[in-house]
Amino acid sequence: MNIFTDIQSLRQHILNWKQQGESIAFVPTMGNLHAGHLQLIEHGKHIADRVVVSIFVNPMQFNEANDFKNYPRTFDDDRAKLEAIAVDCIFAPLEKDLYPVNQQLTTKVSVPVLGEILEGESRPGHFTGVTTVVCKLFNIVQPDYACFGEKDFQQLMLIRHMVAELNMPVQIEAVATCREADGLAMSSRNNRLNQSQRAIAPEIYQVLSSICEQIKQGNKDFSQLEHEAVATLNNSGFVADYVAIRSVADLGNPAADEVELVVLAAACLGDIRLIDNMPLSLKA
Repeated sequence: MNIFTDIQSLRQHILNWKQQGESIAFVPTMGNLHAGHLQLIEHGKHIADRVVVSIFVNPMQFNEANDFKNYPRTFDDDRAKLEAIAVDCIFAPLEKDLYPVNQQLTTKVSVPVLGEILEGESRPGHFTGVTTVVCKLFNIVQPDYACFGEKDFQQLMLIRHMVAELNMPVQIEAVATCREADGLAMSSRNNRLNQSQRAIAPEIYQVLSSICEQIKQGNKDFSQLEHEAVATLNNSGFVADYVAIRSVADLGNPAADEVELVVLAAACLGDIRLIDNMPLSLKA
């Protein structure tokens, strides 16, 4: 397995693969890898000849300096996990190469409206940081495929929009959310939960499951369902940010006859923000 920090060296390595007719799948990460990341990589291995994994803790997508500072950096452990599943190469770029100018002055990529609701409203600038760094990474790696988890549902939609609107020749592959046995969506942030918080955390999954079941049974009072879910989370020890029932198509408020829905939630345990979602189809 090759490890690159230099952009030109990586590009030359990938060019050699492409000249041999090999396809490239790309999995962008911020490291601190867990089974969910490995599931993305296994999907990449299934659809392409080569898999490139990036590890870069992107400062632009953090709203709080402490959150960026405290984000787990576990490169040696990550490298061992990637070696064990035979990843072709790791790209671990230097911040000065991805952001050669001050972030206040750097060129940014943003998706209007969709990037400004839900997570975008709660974390101003977060999604601009995500789409900017993913755009940069796509330009460097030039993959045929890029794999993203459905846990970050809004992020996945934003990446799809960016790729379509900027005419990028990358096929976005969505991979189902990887969960713990108790339903908690896998996330690097879970490592920061203490024992009591970890015991409470699966309540998000239970709340989402309950909403979906009630909607299937005919309850269309979405506002009341959202309100009750927020109260349930708060009573369990969370500080809920939102629980929202939205249209899968655009994350807008669903019409009365909408059949493809997604229920999204964000809530904090202490200073640890957890998000999750659950798609729901009402097709007969």
